[in-house]
Amino acid sequence: MSGSKLSKDQMQKLALSGVGFIVLIYVYFSFFLGPLNTSRATMERTMADVQAKLAASETEVQKARSLEKKASTATAEFAALKALSPEGAPIAWFPPRMRLFFADQGIDRVTARLEGNTPLTEPELTEWARYSWILDVPQTDFVTLGKALAQLENAEPLLTISRISIRAMAEDPQFQQISLTANTIVVKQ
Repeated sequence: MSGSKLSKDQMQKLALSGVGFIVLIYVYFSFFLGPLNTSRATMERTMADVQAKLAASETEVQKARSLEKKASTATAEFAALKALSPEGAPIAWFPPRMRLFFADQGIDRVTARLEGNTPLTEPELTEWARYSWILDVPQTDFVTLGKALAQLENAEPLLTISRISIRAMAEDPQFQQISLTANTIVVKQ
């Protein structure tokens, strides 16, 4: 036998080793690497889902923070408006308050009478009511009244003027008689 030729036994061993190596590679790719790749792909999808949910939750957290800021601002504004509503029955404080306000504006003898009141129907405002008042101004000039009304709506945030009736005075045309309908919103007593 020469040194370069392989014996039949050696050839069988070599063939068997080759088949074993191929089986080993097949087993490695089929049973180890395949499931590992599948597991990795599944994990990547899961991570992508979790990242998407995380991004969505961060957006929700930002929305919640924004809503919390708005709620605290609205609560503070509501408390400030509630503080503007004087204590006691409106019939006791509104007419004197209007007489004093218009007197400070140079308009005398203003009278205020209650036309009616209705509770507010909005669920968050059930403890508030709208009062309608008729304000009679027996004599004033239009410019003074205009300035006074602008000042009144700036000074009284819970008051709105809904109607103005102006009549010229026959005996003194530079002055007018004014009737106003004003609405106030106050806390129910």
